[in-house]
Amino acid sequence: MHYKLALIGFGNVARALAWLLVHKQDLLKSKYGITFSFSGISTGRHGFAVNPDGIDIQKALDMVESGADISSLSTTPVKDSLDVIKNSQADVMFENSPVNTQSGQPALDHIRAALELGMHAITANKGPVVHGYRELTKLAESKNRKFRFESAVLGGAPVFSVFREAFPLAELVSIKGIFNATTNIILSRMENGESYEDAVKYCQSIGVAETDPTNDVDGWDAAIKVAALVTVLMETPMTPQQVNPTGIRGITPEMIAKAKREGKRYKLVCSAEKVGDKVNASVAPQLVDSTSPLYGMMNSSTGITFRTDVILDYSITESERPGIQGGPVETAYGLFADFVSVANVVKS
Repeated sequence: MHYKLALIGFGNVARALAWLLVHKQDLLKSKYGITFSFSGISTGRHGFAVNPDGIDIQKALDMVESGADISSLSTTPVKDSLDVIKNSQADVMFENSPVNTQSGQPALDHIRAALELGMHAITANKGPVVHGYRELTKLAESKNRKFRFESAVLGGAPVFSVFREAFPLAELVSIKGIFNATTNIILSRMENGESYEDAVKYCQSIGVAETDPTNDVDGWDAAIKVAALVTVLMETPMTPQQVNPTGIRGITPEMIAKAKREGKRYKLVCSAEKVGDKVNASVAPQLVDSTSPLYGMMNSSTGITFRTDVILDYSITESERPGIQGGPVETAYGLFADFVSVANVVKS
């Protein structure tokens, strides 16, 4: 079956997805009978392109990498992302615009528009999951389409799909983990004697922290991930503001040195626990000792532990790979996996 794909947002993750799809296209065809073409691309700074007959993706990648505008690849004049969605005639829309923790926009409108037009919608964006999960899921069902978001938490590691497919009717009691790689790198480097400021600069230099690292170091990125997990897996709507995170700015070298002498480490721990009809959620630095599964998660490692009413403490860990900073390709793989899953459901 052939799928026309629209890419809304063409940053590092979306470009990694394009590469991954091209890299795996022979396997997609031979194993699943899936072929694809790109019919729409929306970028933040390099214009917009639509061609239902197929955009030359390598040319688009080369143009963006060189700083050129991709509008010359378009067969129809388009002025914004919604125009791209409406004119692309796509079967699947990948939404990868910047995260808005406050409202989920404009991703919410992008996904809503795609579903209304009969497209499957796949995103790595946490905003629409937190602010629109129930609405978008209901809309997708009414259109016999899928709304998927595996990459919203822990990049390409399967979290939502594992719980959805491998834990039928299990009741989630609690979650605990490390969801933000940047703060974990900072704390790991501080444990090795580096200053907080230098550790932040290092994260910025390798591209895992923004020029303004507030979302990471103040815990907001972790908080919106906790909110997404609670909203979807515990069926309790929650916003990052309700999580009210505490970040790592207050962790001093002296505190880390003292913890090290005591055989402990500081981690930015994310947790949520269901108590009756209420969910208590938290993002805050905590001391953990060697008995905790979080103790050994160093540098860019992240992970989560589920506790359910039927299986206790099922863990998923995404370990760092020496010499590889991860990030875009891992997140892109979550999008890719969602696409394969959606395509196979449709085919069956």
